Amino acid sequence: MFHPVSLFIGLRYTRSRRRHHFISFISLFSILGIALGVIALITVLSVMNGFHKEVRERILGMASHGDIQAANGRMQDWADAIQQAKQHPNVLAAAPYIEAQAMLTHRREVSGAIVRGILPEREPDVVDVAQHMTAGSLDALQAGQYRIVLGKELAVRLGVELGDKVTVVVPQIITTIAGSMPRMKRFTVVGLFAVGMGEYDSSVAMVNMQDAAKLLRMGESVSGVRIRIEDVWEARRVSMELAGQMTGAYRVLNWTDYHRHFFAALKMEKRMIGLLLSLIIVIGAFNIISTLVMMVMDKQGDIAIMKTLGASPGMVMRIFIVQGMTLGAVGTLLGAALGLPLAFHVDNVVAAIERMTGSHFIDPSVYYISHLPSDVQMGDVVMVMAGSFLTSLLMTLPPAWRAYRTAPAEALRYE
Repeated sequence: MFHPVSLFIGLRYTRSRRRHHFISFISLFSILGIALGVIALITVLSVMNGFHKEVRERILGMASHGDIQAANGRMQDWADAIQQAKQHPNVLAAAPYIEAQAMLTHRREVSGAIVRGILPEREPDVVDVAQHMTAGSLDALQAGQYRIVLGKELAVRLGVELGDKVTVVVPQIITTIAGSMPRMKRFTVVGLFAVGMGEYDSSVAMVNMQDAAKLLRMGESVSGVRIRIEDVWEARRVSMELAGQMTGAYRVLNWTDYHRHFFAALKMEKRMIGLLLSLIIVIGAFNIISTLVMMVMDKQGDIAIMKTLGASPGMVMRIFIVQGMTLGAVGTLLGAALGLPLAFHVDNVVAAIERMTGSHFIDPSVYYISHLPSDVQMGDVVMVMAGSFLTSLLMTLPPAWRAYRTAPAEALRYE
């Protein structure tokens, strides 16, 4: 491929000549088309990675990396489960919790919610909800005080603020003189949080674990133990290892199990958008075929002379492969050189466009973010560049094969 003669002649043909203006024009568009495709792919994939990272961080604001649950729903030996989990080298922290569905009422407003009993001193070790508090603090959830922290959207729906009282109704029946009634308890709102996902902000309430145990008649039992893992992407592997090491009847889950379909949809979306945008590169690479076909037709005499002087058909073929590879390499490198800075600073570019046009591409009230996130992953960049170069290489083969089959006698007949 890189024989000195083939390399020299191939690069020589790539340079612009006065009588080859049209071919040079198509070559330029080939380079620009490939570069545009690489820029679009690098930028869009980086933005999608940024959105996925934002969503993942918001999910992990309320969902732990791993979750150890008892098979019967009531874990009495949760202290032993925590001890066993902490023995794993990849587990950083563990905390018990109680969770149940309930109905919250305030005056005439009613809303369903998931009530989670936590230990305020341990909860920040396994989730990041403390960093998303917009009012109050988790430390205010003192045992026996019957205090509650609500998601911001849930608080708006109920029309409550700090200091207001809400009634928590759980699906358990108690028998009184007046008849059967559901268990209920009034809690004082002492905090609000907003992780940026409606699934949590509108349906999760947190109370002290001891208060939840009394309300739900859990005694010394808990619903499960939540754990934080050193590497979030190792959660599935660590969860499987913990499940094999646990001696009791436990079920071990990880954060992807709760949002499996959601993350599968995000992964499919990234693949499909990458596939569609790669068509830009394919279109640019098709121009390489046009360039090389016209170049082969124009150089019929040169090809015939080289073959009569002893050049092998393979050498001739390599000459035009080198020319097409050069166009593809230049377009790929140009696209990467322009796409990487754009991907790293896409939020500034979008902000500048918004200032000039007076419009807003991202509404914070809808997307919970005010900027366009970007996460440049070098694996994606390398994949895009390699795909672009290989596509360009494949496009050189048909015209190079035509040059390979050129017959010197036929080419020189009319010369």
